[in-house]
Order: sequence, then C-alpha cells, then structure tokens
Amino acid sequence: MGIPMYQVDSFTEKVFKGNPAGVCILTSVADEVWMQNVAREMNLSETAFLYKTDDSYNLRWFTPAIEVEMCGHATLASAHILWSEGYEDRDAELNFNTLSGVLRAMKVDAWIELDFPARPEAPVSAPQGLLEALGIEAVYVGKNKFDYLVEVSSEDEVRGLSPDFRMLREFNVRGVIVTSKAMKSADHDFVSRFFALGAGIDEDPVTGSAHCCLAPYWSAKLGKKQMVGYQVSKRGGMVKVKVAGDRVILGGKAVTVFKGELLS
Repeated sequence: MGIPMYQVDSFTEKVFKGNPAGVCILTSVADEVWMQNVAREMNLSETAFLYKTDDSYNLRWFTPAIEVEMCGHATLASAHILWSEGYEDRDAELNFNTLSGVLRAMKVDAWIELDFPARPEAPVSAPQGLLEALGIEAVYVGKNKFDYLVEVSSEDEVRGLSPDFRMLREFNVRGVIVTSKAMKSADHDFVSRFFALGAGIDEDPVTGSAHCCLAPYWSAKLGKKQMVGYQVSKRGGMVKVKVAGDRVILGGKAVTVFKGELLS
C-alpha cells in the first residue's frame, strides 16, 4: 500500500492561486533523508509530513533544500486534508507538535484558523547591500529571529519589486519581508511579498509565518487587533490576522488540487 500524498493550494479558495503545499500522511516517524528527498521531488515551497500520536499530530516541514522551523501554509494544508479527507471530524480542534511548539487549527465557518506564536521584529539598521539588492528606499527596517522586515512607502513599490536574488542570498537570514499599507483595495489592510532565499526559495507566494511578524507590526501602526493582509505575489493570497498577546491567529482557506499515493 502506498503512502497518501496530497497537494493543496493554501490561503485561497481557487486552484492555482495561493501557495501550494504537499501533505504526506504517515503512520509513524520517517527518516529525515527520505522526507527531504520527497520534498525535493515534490519541488514545492514546503511539504508537510505528519502522523498521529494519541490526541495530536507530529508535524514537520521541508522545502526542497532544508527543514524549516515554522510554516503556515503547509500547516493550513495539513488541517484542510485531515478534515476534508475524513481523518478527523470537521468540528475537531487539531493540535500539531512542531519545532515551533504546539500549533492549533480550528474550523470557523468556511475559514481555517491557526494559532501560531507571534514573531515581532525590532528596529535595526539596514545591513550593507540589503536595500540595494531590493532596489528600494525603506521607510523602516526591522528584524526578528527569522527575517528582515522592510516597509516601503507605497503598495506600487511592493508590487513592482524585482530583487537581485544573487545579492539577497548573501544575507544570513531565512528571508526578507517587504510590506506597505494597502492603498488599492478596501478588502485588506496591508500588502507584502516574501523572498525566502535562506530556505532555497526565491519568492514564496503566500507565507503564513511571515504574517506572524506582519500582524504585530501593522497592529501597532494601525491600532487594530484584527486585519487582513494580501501577499501580492503572482499567485496572490489573503491572510486574516488577529493579534492575541504573544500569539497570532492566522485565517485562511484552502483547496485540494490532487491526491494520490507515494509508491517508493
């Protein structure tokens, strides 16, 4: 019997939008080299591997290049599959044991909500070459344990970015978030793009974990606890966010693209 394998588009309700993730349902712990090889074969920004233990799931995420400490869209995809494919009752709250601690997923109407740790940034001086690599002038530069956060003055600047990826690879971080206040739509409060060169990804389409930094940042600037972010990559995707102390609730939708079996 093969191993169940799924591909899900996260933070969207339309196929071929949002961020695609692989979801591999295991019966027990798997070899790390094997999981890395599967993720490389899937060639998506992240592939999730999970198996049940008592009343929770052990969950790990791999890009084609490395294992990562936190991933929102592949967690959203995992929860979507567990409910939609009948692994768990649709009204069951899900608990995931991860490198970022226990993460929770809940169904709220047509949305999935994820309970993640906040990852607020602190102001820093832009390192030499960062703004040149992005081709922008910054309103603000901050950094958390994973990424740089760079605010620019307009949504058009975020949308028009064409970074020098070779230069961005020189910085010893997971990635760089570029953001601005939303100006083109009343449907969302802020926009962003995320360049994850440290994880082997030039641009990630929609990044839940980046919103664990964006949510407290824009909450402080806008004076709002609940907001909507839109990641303006080519695929695009919407993330609802709610700041709750040292946690961020991420809200999104997901759609299954295909399912099959991993035979090897």
